[in-house]
Amino acid sequence: MPPKYRHRFKQFATFILLTLSCNVIAEERVLIFAASSLSNALAEVGDTFKTDRIANPTKINPVFSFASSSTLARQIAQGAPAQIYLSANQKWMDYLVSQHAVAAESRVTLLRNSLVLVAPNSSPVDKVALTKHWNITQAVGDSRLAVGDPDHVPAGRYAKQALESLGLWSQAMPLLARANNVRGALALVERGESPLGIVYATDALIAKKVKTVATFPATSHKTIEYPLVMVKGNANAATTAFYQYLQTDAAQTIFIKHGFLVPLF
Repeated sequence: MPPKYRHRFKQFATFILLTLSCNVIAEERVLIFAASSLSNALAEVGDTFKTDRIANPTKINPVFSFASSSTLARQIAQGAPAQIYLSANQKWMDYLVSQHAVAAESRVTLLRNSLVLVAPNSSPVDKVALTKHWNITQAVGDSRLAVGDPDHVPAGRYAKQALESLGLWSQAMPLLARANNVRGALALVERGESPLGIVYATDALIAKKVKTVATFPATSHKTIEYPLVMVKGNANAATTAFYQYLQTDAAQTIFIKHGFLVPLF
């Protein structure tokens, strides 16, 4: 290679290396711990945020870890490096506030949800009347009613409250198939392992193998709220940028599309 071309090649190579280095430096990861029921909606919000050069000019990369709210809250309390936490109920947020693990002043209620009863698409059951006269034993036969574990999972706690309110808890309790999270309960119904399950309306909306056969009255359980917070000691400018983006019209439009209710801020 002639000297003048060699020199130009070196200049070009140096330019490429510097450009790549700048991009690597500019990209910053934000780790979000979020309830399993938010998986689909948050994945879409994250993808939209990554391509929004106005809201995200420095190429912040949101990374999600989904599990039950209780599991994630305990991990954060024990020092997990999450920067943002989105819970499926207020109880576990209260727990983290009491542990001084989150920036309490950043706590907002981001979303709401509703509770439904689902059955496999192949089920002959199309509608269930949710009254004290509902015979759960007959409805599930020799199987089980799929729910998130009421001892640990927010969706399960709401299910217990709803069944108690309707006078059905004592009948339902020995017939429960207790899943580690609400998506686990949904999967049991999707696979036909349970003839009925109690899940969030948003889960039923995205599931292709189940149908909603009843909606629990909003008055039968506590309001299903999703509080948002930044984790104390782990927040930075990138964290704040995505935390704020979650509250924008663009993000709320996506949440609404996935069936969530959006409170007025």
